[in-house]
Amino acid sequence: MEVSGVFADAFSRVREEVHAVLDGLSQEDLDARPGPGANSIGWLVWHIARVQDDHVSDVAGREQTWTAGGWHDRFALELEPRDIGYGHTSEQAEQVSGIKAAELRTYYDAVHAATLEYVETLTADDLDRIVDTRWDPAVTLGVRLVSVVNDNQQHTGQAAYVRGLLGSR
Repeated sequence: MEVSGVFADAFSRVREEVHAVLDGLSQEDLDARPGPGANSIGWLVWHIARVQDDHVSDVAGREQTWTAGGWHDRFALELEPRDIGYGHTSEQAEQVSGIKAAELRTYYDAVHAATLEYVETLTADDLDRIVDTRWDPAVTLGVRLVSVVNDNQQHTGQAAYVRGLLGSR
């Protein structure tokens, strides 16, 4: 299997889980926070999409789907356009609400399509390219992409867990 296929498969698995979490979810459950300071499913899926969009767009050298596709304006969140949710306070996380599941899914799918378009161009040699020198050691493309997949898998698991908690109430 080529490296492009490995990453396409990994990101496609995230997409499957995002869809499974969102399918049939009410607005109330999408926005529910299962405990003080806990993140809602809506926030978690928004964050998954934003991190993937931000990080993959950066390494691909293109504008984020969030702004290029007008999603920032469409969602009308009181957050800066470059905000991806990293380090959000409870109050900031609370602002990410009222987004319809279908809209969230459509944004995520647009990010996913842009991600696949990029990763399908990759070869094994590309993975050693340095993409971020703010860290020691500097971050390679391979490490950045694995990091995004790992972060997204963790957050989809959290969203699925929250959905399970909400289903038991």
